[in-house]
Amino acid sequence: MSYYQRHVFFCCNQREAGEQCCNNNGSRKMRDYAKDRVKSLKLCGPGKVRVNQSGCLDRCKEGPVVVVYPEAVWYTYVDKGDIDEIINEHLVHGRVVNRLRI
Repeated sequence: MSYYQRHVFFCCNQREAGEQCCNNNGSRKMRDYAKDRVKSLKLCGPGKVRVNQSGCLDRCKEGPVVVVYPEAVWYTYVDKGDIDEIINEHLVHGRVVNRLRI
């Protein structure tokens, strides 16, 4: 068994010169929100869920993006409601949120 049941990566890359990137869409704030939400639900820690930031995941045009492993499911999101749905459906119940999948 892996150390975490699921590992969630938020692309928080910031590109220069106004190029499209996930951080232009508030990805760091959304990552922080997701980390706090996962903690409040007591889903974090060994054998559970880990939320991290990543560098560029190279899908900026589809972003902002978050990927959940080990399933390797890629999502985009608009607001906290979308993050809540990913947490509640995918991380809690193991169901992919198809409407947010990229």
